[in-house]
Amino acid sequence: MAITQLFTRAQQGIAAPRVSVEVHISNGLPAFSIVGLPEAAVRESRDRVRSAIINSGFNFPARRITVNLAPADLPKEGGRYDLAIALGILASSQQVNPQTLDQYELYAELALNGELRPVSGLVPALIQGQQHQHKVIVARENHYEAGFIEQLDAYQADSLAQVCQFFNGGEELPAVAGQVQTSDVHYPLDLAEVLGQPQAKRALEIAAAGAHHLLMMAPPGTGKSMLAQRLNTLLPEMSEQEALQTLSIHSISNNGTINLEHWKLRPFRSPHHTVSGIALVGGGSQPKPGEISLAHNGVLFLDELTEFDRKTLEVLREPLETGKINISRAARQATFPAMFQLVAAMNPCPGGCDSIETCHCSHEQLARYRNKLSAPLLDRIDIQIELPRLHKDELLKQKISQQTASDTVRERVTHARRLQLERQGCLNAQLNNRQIEKICALDGASEQLLHRAIDKLKLSTRSYHRLLKLARSIADLARQERISAECISEAVSYRRTSTLAS
Repeated sequence: MAITQLFTRAQQGIAAPRVSVEVHISNGLPAFSIVGLPEAAVRESRDRVRSAIINSGFNFPARRITVNLAPADLPKEGGRYDLAIALGILASSQQVNPQTLDQYELYAELALNGELRPVSGLVPALIQGQQHQHKVIVARENHYEAGFIEQLDAYQADSLAQVCQFFNGGEELPAVAGQVQTSDVHYPLDLAEVLGQPQAKRALEIAAAGAHHLLMMAPPGTGKSMLAQRLNTLLPEMSEQEALQTLSIHSISNNGTINLEHWKLRPFRSPHHTVSGIALVGGGSQPKPGEISLAHNGVLFLDELTEFDRKTLEVLREPLETGKINISRAARQATFPAMFQLVAAMNPCPGGCDSIETCHCSHEQLARYRNKLSAPLLDRIDIQIELPRLHKDELLKQKISQQTASDTVRERVTHARRLQLERQGCLNAQLNNRQIEKICALDGASEQLLHRAIDKLKLSTRSYHRLLKLARSIADLARQERISAECISEAVSYRRTSTLAS
């Protein structure tokens, strides 16, 4: 008999390489084998497929059945291949018309009674299918994921029998309707709810404008967590490309959730300080994304930074620099995007004093406390500020109605980000050295001020570049074409706590 070929896609990080499902039925003793590096769930599909075919009213061939999942060196996992394997067997045994099978990509797990069950991690495969202009058939429960991808020719089905009827010229499968995307977004939090702290609010706005990392050091109860939790309200909605990439990461994650109502809102992740290194950056025998990837295109908030294990924090070094994480295991490798914005909060000392100057902790206690954060890690954080304890007048006399609302700040941030994207195609925090030389040019006064700052603060080359990018964001918020001495001066003021780990 002829070989029947169908198509589906595997899951490899957030990539979805195409898999060809080849089915051949030959004479010989009854046997059913699956080759092509199948893992346990794929090998078990033999029993699911056999029962589903029989309970759907078809005959299961009592011959030698060989299913090849190509390419052979790509690991296959999960139940997403069930529908393609079943249709291949039915087409090879002339129970289903194979004429148009190769025009579709198929994704569904089979129940023993022939019903189609949803599969996880489907978004990357659907995006790839749309880019190659392929038709897609999914289980009905997966229709909401398919509805987010524009111009995707997708269909939904409830059972194997319904799909077979469609390919045999019967009733058309219902098409997946696009999801209604709301444009009127309501933020549950607002920057105006934070009383006082004008310098911290200004730093938060600059961080939002250029996607800079931020560290806030202040005594307990001064509003560090409140400020960090409101950074998302200052950021513009994600573009469709950013939203689909974030959706892909959450789709393949065991821990992530998909915000269906406002899917373009930027993610905000706040792991507890007991988080492990693998949970933070991702990993496992079958690599899954961690918190830094779930925060891609959004915010990662690490509260009580010094309570995290030092080894756990050190794994953030490369992702903070490159915007991605490479996970290598003996049998698997995966790369996940991690272009997140880090916001961290900590106390000035283990005793929670108002500042380092008024601290009563011993030198040994301060040394142990400071050693929890390495200089290379702090060097990668653009903005480092100290927040003062709130004065009683700020608590008693100021009102929320008198504070600047998130909507007002978000308009300024959106304009600054739009300016950056039009000028250099990326945000300021993502500038490379060649772009810095061109876009962050200084006049004589600015350059002289920067030289003095380098000598006084003993800035590294990385800190020097990050300071220039920070000054560029300050200039963009002020709508200045060139970086002025005032911009350099303000940028330098946000680096003064970098001596913490010295």
